[in-house]
Amino acid sequence: MDEKSSSSHHRLLVVLLMALLFGVVMIQYVCPSRSECPMLRHMGSWFNGDGAAGSQRTSNETKDGLQRDPYSAEDGALVRFVPRFNFTNAELNRVAGFNIKGDDVIVFLHIQKTGGTTFGRHLVRNIQLERPCECRAGQKKCACYRPGKKEAWLFSRFSTGWSCGLHADWTELTSCVPSRMDSREVPQNVPSRNFYYITILRDPVSRYLSEWRHVQRGATWKASLHVCDGRSPTLSELPSCYSGDDWSGCSLQEFMDCPYNLANNRQARMLADLSLVGCYNVSAMSEDERWAVLLESAKRNLCGMAFFGLTEYQRKTQYLFERTFNLEFITPFTQLNGTRASSVEVPPETQHRILRLNQWDVELYEYARDLFLQRFQVARQQERRQARERRQQERRRLRGRLVTKQGSKLKPTETPQPDRDLGLSEQQPRRKADGDDVEPEMLLPNWWDMDESGTMEDYMDNVEQWK
Repeated sequence: MDEKSSSSHHRLLVVLLMALLFGVVMIQYVCPSRSECPMLRHMGSWFNGDGAAGSQRTSNETKDGLQRDPYSAEDGALVRFVPRFNFTNAELNRVAGFNIKGDDVIVFLHIQKTGGTTFGRHLVRNIQLERPCECRAGQKKCACYRPGKKEAWLFSRFSTGWSCGLHADWTELTSCVPSRMDSREVPQNVPSRNFYYITILRDPVSRYLSEWRHVQRGATWKASLHVCDGRSPTLSELPSCYSGDDWSGCSLQEFMDCPYNLANNRQARMLADLSLVGCYNVSAMSEDERWAVLLESAKRNLCGMAFFGLTEYQRKTQYLFERTFNLEFITPFTQLNGTRASSVEVPPETQHRILRLNQWDVELYEYARDLFLQRFQVARQQERRQARERRQQERRRLRGRLVTKQGSKLKPTETPQPDRDLGLSEQQPRRKADGDDVEPEMLLPNWWDMDESGTMEDYMDNVEQWK
């Protein structure tokens, strides 16, 4: 009986092991990427409950025990990103070569209700600088000077104020900033400065609703100049949507009904060269023709900017800015999903009307999101290649040290035996790396032997779902 019982136990154990292996194979087939597999997330929550004994989570794991990618969506909802637009290598590889000690200037084009105020504060308070910006309590502006000079390297609301007008657009900034900087600081022995324009964009519907709520509370931006071709628009060219001091208390319906509302397609208009369509004179061409020109101009200017970020992708925005300008932030950006605009309940028919009113912003944002995510993908691939090259260099350095060390231990009459002198048998596992000479694995540090494909995500698969 004992032998039969032992034999049945062995068979049962073999069956269980085969079932386990089959399950692992099926999970790998169904869920090639752990981070985007709901089943694995649920399994992780079963085995890593808050009350489980001995469950400890490191900083490299999420609460479900899965590998954390700091650039993935916080809710774990991932989809494969399929690019729609073709961009050149020059358009995707954005490294500005910004020299804060020279004469370079970062110019922030601040579009209303895109999270620009938060980003602007990051620029003056959250960047690691040799000479940090001087921000004093009670003052709205900070003095952002270059190391060793009393010259500003940043042109923004929180550094130089609204020097070119309240929420100046592309047309205003490009014609105003150079002369304004020269009037403030006359460059010595410098033919011209390098200006690096940056901005932040936001989902058009969310931005539109946020602006409506802001206007409803009394905001007007009446101080905006809207200068184009050397002058501001006349009242007939740019009529007002309200007759009083402000438009506070207006309903969403009233906000949408005004045909002169600058909230409509604000991002496309603020990024385009208005001189191409006669500024605010809408009689020069048809509306569709006018907006087609403005949209192409906005895309061209956005693509040529040194950097732009998206409100919906805070960590990616931080990463691309740091890589573009070779500057690092002190604390990471935070993705805030709860805004006043997100709390507004809008019927589907109203959402459709908002989309129609902002159709050019919608097209611009789709273009911008595609370009942004492609740039992020290229940057992460470059980062991985650079990390791999550093590991290869470290490996060669370790090999050189070993050869030097072993050579110094040999007697002058001795001839080194490749395997025996290293204390290895001829059956010792050996590997090649990128064409290098064969080398014993035992000489490599643990981090070199890790399989990259198993420890680093494929970032094309690791892009947030567009909400």
